[in-house]
Amino acid sequence: MATSADIFRITLAQLNPVVGDIEGNAARVRAARAKATADGADVLLLPELFLCGYPPEDLVRKPAFAAACRVELERLARETEDGGPAVLIGTPWVEEGRLYNACALLDGGRIAALRFKANLPNYGTFDERRLFARGPAAGPVSVRGVRIGVPICEDIWLEESEDYENVVETLAETGAEIILVPNGSPYARDKNDLRLSVAVARVTESGLPLVYLNQVCGQDELVFDGASFVLNADLSVAAQLPAFIEDVTTLSFARGDDGWHCHGPLASLPEGDKADYAACVLGLRDYVRKNGFAGVLLGISGGIDSALCAAIAVDALGADKVRGVMLPYRYTAQVSLDEAAALAHHLGIAYEVLPIGDAVEGFEKVLAKPFAGLPADTTEENLQARARGTLLMALSNKTGAMVVTTGNKSEMSVGYATLYGDMNGGFNPIKDIYKTEVFRLAALRNQWRPDDAFGPSGEVIPPGIISRPPSAELRADQTDQDSLPPYEVLDAILERLVEKEETLAEIVAAGFDAATVARIDQLLRRAEYKRRQAPPGVKVTSRNFGRDRRYPITNRFRDTAGPLPAPDETLVSRAGRASIDAFEG
Repeated sequence: MATSADIFRITLAQLNPVVGDIEGNAARVRAARAKATADGADVLLLPELFLCGYPPEDLVRKPAFAAACRVELERLARETEDGGPAVLIGTPWVEEGRLYNACALLDGGRIAALRFKANLPNYGTFDERRLFARGPAAGPVSVRGVRIGVPICEDIWLEESEDYENVVETLAETGAEIILVPNGSPYARDKNDLRLSVAVARVTESGLPLVYLNQVCGQDELVFDGASFVLNADLSVAAQLPAFIEDVTTLSFARGDDGWHCHGPLASLPEGDKADYAACVLGLRDYVRKNGFAGVLLGISGGIDSALCAAIAVDALGADKVRGVMLPYRYTAQVSLDEAAALAHHLGIAYEVLPIGDAVEGFEKVLAKPFAGLPADTTEENLQARARGTLLMALSNKTGAMVVTTGNKSEMSVGYATLYGDMNGGFNPIKDIYKTEVFRLAALRNQWRPDDAFGPSGEVIPPGIISRPPSAELRADQTDQDSLPPYEVLDAILERLVEKEETLAEIVAAGFDAATVARIDQLLRRAEYKRRQAPPGVKVTSRNFGRDRRYPITNRFRDTAGPLPAPDETLVSRAGRASIDAFEG
């Protein structure tokens, strides 16, 4: 029979911090610790940089910010004098003039130990090398006589190399018994499999059980999905926490002849389109709540994009916090008016119709003189979009509700997202969703809803909206695809250009029409300046038009669509390693 010394209880606090709300985050720690105390836990584990919120970006460089974190950390440390659970909490830490991404062990009324992140990510959405100093690969910390390894997020992600410390190997060699990993790992489609494979590699190398704790929140364009898990040393999944919702769970580890192991709850996780939809809901919810907006409003066109955004908004905030506005003009078809009204009824949101004829004609009157003698073109059509955006922003200013923008990734990529507030407003929940997935998500929502959604079950998006041709709300005789290829083709080409960075020759070789590929590439380049002006939005793919894709607006490079030339290595003189080291000092 196991004795108390053979049982070690860990409370995993998969929580939702607010960046910069240091006192509020500390209050969340106290509430979690109270549960940990009630559960008889030995230690409470919190996510990466939880005290200040993650990622803090350049906010963490402010001396006053780091000092405020230190003050609150010391308060939390003193409170552990009560003999309750120790606390492992992520925090910025200044040591000898250097700023570290740290995890502090609070126990016995003191800051009993500190561990610093050794491997700092510098890719995608991360630029930690410009913010933090690199810490050493240190040994374990002791909690109630158990030696705990605390690698921080990236410290478990890559194989050892010249630039990468194998922190887990160091911990295993210095006597760690259990690995606890605080994480700030943002959501991307199908990322759970990648996380699990990384953890499996570290457990295989070390022979130690591993706890992977991730935060759950929306932070600007990033969504963190939680989905924390535990692996036993035999690689079995010992516990799986849910995704996209907060969860505080205490796990009991038992010591046997072959080390520590545990068995905990195994939550099922949403995958694919369901996970993307849940991410859009959480991202919008936290952006609105954490920035203090009273609610949201959006232009409802009777089309698929605004319908999906309206459903996401209701699921995120509740129908009482969502207001739909139909802004018709002379080209708006009656079917669009009917479908918009039906959508609002199904969702239970406030809804009104504000004709924009007078506003558009007012613009035209003002511009009559400078436009005189010039032929009509898309400029006049775009005045509709300008009028709608202006009116939506005016309603936002007057009511305090944030405008939800409704441009999908396909049309934003090629510069077609202009109508019904597509590029005007505060936040876009479908910014990283291609048009083909927009249709899938709309159909999905009529059959399923996230567990924490505030919206009604059942059919919320009228089937007519899903089945209508794209942009039929514009004119009866014109659709987007009069000038764009079918969305299945457009999205496939864009995915290869944006996500995979393939050359035009590679895309053509994959079976796509050369002229179509060249045109989409040209539209993508020309729309760069538009995308820079777009509001933030939820990120669900490994790459999008956010911080991890930086293309210059002023740019004359063109892919010729020819085969890549082979480099002439005979022209290159290679320096020896000693010469390079001497040159670099």
